[in-house]
Amino acid sequence: MTADIDFTAFFEATPSPYLVLDADLVIRYVNPAYLAVTGRSRDELVGRHFFDALPENPSAPDDMSRSPRASLLRVLDTGLPDTLALQRYDLSGSGRPDQFEERWWTEVHTPLPGPDGAVKWIVQRAEDVTAFVLSRRAGGLTGEFTEREKGMAAELYMRAHELSRLNQELREAHSRERQVAVTLQGAMLAAPDLNRHNDDIAVRYLPAATSLNVCGDWYDVVDLPPDRYSVAVGDVVGHGLHAAAVMGMLRSALSAAIRATPSPAQALEVLGLYARSIDGATAATAVKVLIDTRSRLIVYSNAGHPPPVLLHDAGTCELLDKATDPPLGARPHHVPRPQAGLPYITGDTLVLYTDGLIERRDEDIDAGLGRLCSALTEYKALAPSRLADALLARLDVASGAADDIALIVIRL
Repeated sequence: MTADIDFTAFFEATPSPYLVLDADLVIRYVNPAYLAVTGRSRDELVGRHFFDALPENPSAPDDMSRSPRASLLRVLDTGLPDTLALQRYDLSGSGRPDQFEERWWTEVHTPLPGPDGAVKWIVQRAEDVTAFVLSRRAGGLTGEFTEREKGMAAELYMRAHELSRLNQELREAHSRERQVAVTLQGAMLAAPDLNRHNDDIAVRYLPAATSLNVCGDWYDVVDLPPDRYSVAVGDVVGHGLHAAAVMGMLRSALSAAIRATPSPAQALEVLGLYARSIDGATAATAVKVLIDTRSRLIVYSNAGHPPPVLLHDAGTCELLDKATDPPLGARPHHVPRPQAGLPYITGDTLVLYTDGLIERRDEDIDAGLGRLCSALTEYKALAPSRLADALLARLDVASGAADDIALIVIRL
């Protein structure tokens, strides 16, 4: 089967300079890369004889056997490709035919036969290696290249140049993908109800240092009028777009469940049943907290997640660890989840987070919880936003960690 390829589009898009000559050495096509490297316009080249459009420098060193003219004539005569490794061919200034700039090239001339078998077209690929030659001189290497060295040096230079170009394209592509990822993550973590708690609730999200910015950690804030609101954090196993997609589905489902059933335990039951139907949701963790501002009561349920911490105004910390259950989808059969509650006083601070904040390799989780509680006690007088930043800095994750981090700081 013949591939349906638009060869004109291919040559227009390729970064390598290409030019097509007919059997009279008249230029019939030139691609944008060739125009860029020679500094010519299409009108200055197409339709003109090659050596009229790009005249030879009469003052350049003479090597007739290895000149572009000799190479092109060999191709016409033999019908075989011909390569010029590290060939000097100076370019005259556009509009200044008597002024030449030293230029060095590696050229490949490839014949294309017509129906009668004679050469009808010649495709020239011309890579500019001037920078390589000039850098060699700058390094004090003035001796002549051998023919073998010419080929090897030019090939290495071209490959290095190509690698540099590809690396730049990869960096640009990664930058675009990262921006898309940041936008996607921001959209997926949007919590409109959070806007009504700007002074009392601070949230932070830090992707894993090795990720593209799309991860499985999440947070949510849901108002339940007239005098209650809920907060949640969760963690889906893994990173990348799939984990983010699972995160988005679980977050939305839990947000809907707490609105329909304002009970953290029942909302997590619904979420656990839903998680069984989603590929990649098994073993995800979440903790849901309901805050009743009228009765000053915190009600919570935990599905395998690190416990929230309540920082009392007096400076002591209390873990919300009385209603902990396995992660979502971990049980083969449905079992009601536990729920617990505790009172708070105005001025207390509640902190929810994902495990990236406290867990460290080869260290017990209790050590991480101890560091978190110590930092909370030290910075308890700070407002939520400043306290969130202080915690990240104190726990040495402000510039990223091995795992992603979601953090909610609530001044009750």
